[in-house]
Amino acid sequence: MKDLRVFAGRSNPALAERVANYVGLPLGRAQLEKFPDGEISLKLFEDVRGRDAFVIQSTCQPGNDHLMELLIYIDCLKRASAQRITAVIPYFGYARQDRKDEGRVPITAKLVANLLTTAGADRILSLDLHAAQIQGFFDIPVDNLSGEPVLTAHLESLDIGPVVLVSPDIGNAKQARIYADRLGGDLAIIDKRRVSGTEAVSYNIIGDVKDKAVLMVDDIIATAGTVLEAARLVLERGAKRIIVTATHGVLCGRAIERLASAPIDHVAVTDTIPLSEEARQRIPNLTVLTISQLLGEAIRRIHRDESVSSLFMK
Repeated sequence: MKDLRVFAGRSNPALAERVANYVGLPLGRAQLEKFPDGEISLKLFEDVRGRDAFVIQSTCQPGNDHLMELLIYIDCLKRASAQRITAVIPYFGYARQDRKDEGRVPITAKLVANLLTTAGADRILSLDLHAAQIQGFFDIPVDNLSGEPVLTAHLESLDIGPVVLVSPDIGNAKQARIYADRLGGDLAIIDKRRVSGTEAVSYNIIGDVKDKAVLMVDDIIATAGTVLEAARLVLERGAKRIIVTATHGVLCGRAIERLASAPIDHVAVTDTIPLSEEARQRIPNLTVLTISQLLGEAIRRIHRDESVSSLFMK
């Protein structure tokens, strides 16, 4: 592992430290500062010439700053003659605009892919991309890990008995099916319509949730509008218990307020995004699971040119 270097941006230093500990290396020494006008300055204190370099940086709030920081890191490593540069992006921002679903809108996921590639990234390592097709926006290798093993292990420890897996929308049904197969539950789907970027309305549910424990799985909890509407709907249909899981706890806007008052028995997210102290205190029965071992093992395997997909074979 002497040719491996792991660096961290400032978006999630705690997760980066845990990943480095798993790999068995200290984080690479670097100095990140801002000029008085807000521009980002970076200097490495590690020799990376001919090395395999990994940069851990979620593009979470403030997304623009963290994305720019990542691009500068990649450019710096490239100019310092790193042999291979892998951008480790636990939470890949700007992913929700992944197609032109109406006129005069951008495809920001493709734009970010272009920026990362042009900056000099040789490989991308991410977790539960909002849409799997984003991998095709890159002309470099992409490893899209799944948080399912971590979340499933936690759910099994809760001993909740028979469950029905509820997908908050049709687009997430495939992921919900994976959980249903692993946990041995039935599947139900909510017919949702998005009114705006902050509001979603649930109209109907396909499947039976009466007198059952409901498990809602999604990749992102952003404003929690979808979760709140879905929880109300399944309660109206007779659900007796509601558990919500998501890989990325974005928790923006009114999310904390909504989750604090929602009729939900348990919420579980991973640490791809650092949660505020307010979220930890106000949201009852909130559990934050670490994906550091999953990311660390993927980094180790990529460095050794071993299979990453075999991590998810059962």
